[in-house]
Amino acid sequence: MDSIDTALAARIRNAIIHGDFVEGERLSEAQLCGAYGVSRTPVRLALRLLEREGVVRRGDGRGYLVHSPTVSDILQAVEVRGHLESLAARLMAASPRRETHLPNLAMAIDEIDRLIDAGDMDDASLRRLQQENARIHKTVLDGCGNDFVGFTCDQISHLPMLEVGSMVFDQQVLSTPEGIERSLFRLRIGNSQHKVIYEAIRRGDPVRAEGVMREHSNTMIEYIEMFEKRNEALTLADLISYSGINLSQTSPDAAKTN
Repeated sequence: MDSIDTALAARIRNAIIHGDFVEGERLSEAQLCGAYGVSRTPVRLALRLLEREGVVRRGDGRGYLVHSPTVSDILQAVEVRGHLESLAARLMAASPRRETHLPNLAMAIDEIDRLIDAGDMDDASLRRLQQENARIHKTVLDGCGNDFVGFTCDQISHLPMLEVGSMVFDQQVLSTPEGIERSLFRLRIGNSQHKVIYEAIRRGDPVRAEGVMREHSNTMIEYIEMFEKRNEALTLADLISYSGINLSQTSPDAAKTN
């Protein structure tokens, strides 16, 4: 169970990312105590945690200033995650213990295939797809034998599109049957990459596993750049809607595994 300060940090972080606090706005302990109905101690600890994440920074004097992440920040963080995941795939393929993790990867890949073949794009199916996608990526991170790889990914996982196994949903695409088919096709491509990564790990081919995982992970960058071309005023709120956060409150849309 999360501690009070960790849970409070998550609430403040979400408020900042969703724009409830504006860039540069001063946050005081007294203000947050009143807003969230807690004492100063958990507020102080939560602000220190958010400062380490870069979501707030100390102001001149007392209090903190909001430092809301930008689209450029997200692009840079996605690039870092891609390198970390490709490193994890390479390390896992070279590990003598890799076979212990293969059944978990295979089951997740098979389940994604089953969900794609069913062709359902409702909220429940998309949540299940995201769970299985996260299972694949988390298995690789956990099975690489280097705890600092997963630890570093965790440090940026609070950002939109940066949670392990994040998927992209484009709300404009499912307005037509053709859009649904394109979405399913992209899901199949993503899971085909999972299969290539699985085979490279199984055969003990670190170079192949690393290369395909890097290509697979960096498709998120391509999607953000595509959104930017379509909407010059792309905002963090747009990325939140695309990233599948609060999926139960989001219309099912075109999806892509990553």
